Amino acid sequence: MTGIERIAAERKRQIEQEGWTAGHDDQHHPGELAWAAYVYAMAAGLVIDADGADPPVLEQPLIFPFGPAWWKPSTDPVRNLEKSGALIAAEIDRILRARGGGA
Repeated sequence: MTGIERIAAERKRQIEQEGWTAGHDDQHHPGELAWAAYVYAMAAGLVIDADGADPPVLEQPLIFPFGPAWWKPSTDPVRNLEKSGALIAAEIDRILRARGGGA
């Protein structure tokens, strides 16, 4: 799969398995999903920077907007980027709905 296909598959998983529907996403404060996306992208960068050495300890950053049970980083940078991309897509859709533009 390509990157965009992986992100779409992760977003579909989030909706179908986690229940993170449009209605659920709309309950988040503006920017929360973007912050979560940022943190997962940062985790991917840390793993990539390790370049095969022992993976870094990926503790929950203080800026992660959700509780510890939702911080689930991977030692696979692609997986973290899939999560990040899906969260970005969710935040874009949330913003568009808030503006009255659908999504």
